[in-house]
Amino acid sequence: MDDKLKKALDFSNYVIALNNHKRILSEKYQESVVMYYNGGKFTVNQTLISFCKTLNDLHQEGTILVDDDTIPIEISNIKDFMSRALNEYVSATNTYLVEYRKLLKNRSVAGIVDL
Repeated sequence: MDDKLKKALDFSNYVIALNNHKRILSEKYQESVVMYYNGGKFTVNQTLISFCKTLNDLHQEGTILVDDDTIPIEISNIKDFMSRALNEYVSATNTYLVEYRKLLKNRSVAGIVDL
């Protein structure tokens, strides 16, 4: 096989493996930012955390939030909810960053597959 063709094929395989692993990492992250609270399912993101912070700053003790399944869920302790949501988000995002950096350090298909 021609050397240029082999290099192109190797690079193509590397890009495919890299993109597949990036997708898998993203899916794991999306799953890890899901929080269950008071019978509701919430995907924790910056918007949810900011909204809870605003409610807390306005001295609201509780609220009603619509969860991912469009069910209204009563949150009686907004501080507790916000604290749990923030912890879930920070933990999941830090793990995602660590795993993503590991992925970028690997420069071969074998290295990516071994992750």
